[in-house]
Amino acid sequence: MFEASSMMFIYVETPLHAGTGRGLGGVDLPIQRERVTGYPIVQASSLKGRLRAEGRKKSKESPTEEERKQGWLSTAEFEAIFGPETERASEHAGALSPGDAKILLFPVRSLAGVFAWTTSCDVLARFLRDTEIVGLRPEWNVPPEPASGEVLIFGTELLARDGVVLEEFTFSHQQSDEIQEIVQNIGKWLAQNALPEGDEYRYWREALPNRLAILPRDAFRDFTVFSTEVITRVRLEPETKTVAEGALWTEEHLPVDTLLYAPLMATPTRAKNGIQLSGAEVLARVSSLGLTRTVLGGDETVGRGVVALRFVTGGAS
Repeated sequence: MFEASSMMFIYVETPLHAGTGRGLGGVDLPIQRERVTGYPIVQASSLKGRLRAEGRKKSKESPTEEERKQGWLSTAEFEAIFGPETERASEHAGALSPGDAKILLFPVRSLAGVFAWTTSCDVLARFLRDTEIVGLRPEWNVPPEPASGEVLIFGTELLARDGVVLEEFTFSHQQSDEIQEIVQNIGKWLAQNALPEGDEYRYWREALPNRLAILPRDAFRDFTVFSTEVITRVRLEPETKTVAEGALWTEEHLPVDTLLYAPLMATPTRAKNGIQLSGAEVLARVSSLGLTRTVLGGDETVGRGVVALRFVTGGAS
């Protein structure tokens, strides 16, 4: 049973392609999605592999005191947390268990305000359910589901005349002061607790409450399916600099400014002859690695998949 848990927020800084291989639809290389809802995800195995790679880069046999202060792990700690290398994988499992990264905010082009961070009541309710699992308790409630063709917002930044225009669709804006206050509280909480903490994000944290748009569930699902970024790539013949035969393909990416979240859970370490850590100590070691950015998914060599990370401590389960 998991002994401790926390939440990892993932903010997309360059287009993110966490792919599934060849697709049968209009895009050659689609992104990972939930089977039932169609929402984009990043599977837990991808997150676990990346965290392991980052942990390996910051581990050595015997870190100095100064390196300890900088979050370095001993080799014994690294293997206790992430598991031994492949050839000794049968000795014991690692103590860290990430979950799938789920969608929380999805950016959509807006006639006013350039873009809106969209979400839905379904997504917010699932997020609240997941925060309960990891011991976080946001101080806001999910608002009532907006009617078809309506959107819940706070303020006037997204208003173009009397409506909110997202892509080519116009949503009406009719809501009470009570609903506006709920939307504002959700935006403020996400800005303070989920967006990255650095000074470079101060502008975006201030902007989020005014650009948050809560859509009907069907409309939000459609935007996450049809408004992702599709990039066409080619491979050139090195001698002629023309497109090689059959080397033209399309890739689907999550757009910049998407926000995802993934629960991190931990058990006590299992290494019988190694270092013994509690679940809370495992999560503390991972947080102390100082990870503020990493790379997820494919196309790392063309600058894709850069994400900012934020770890928020939960409670005991």
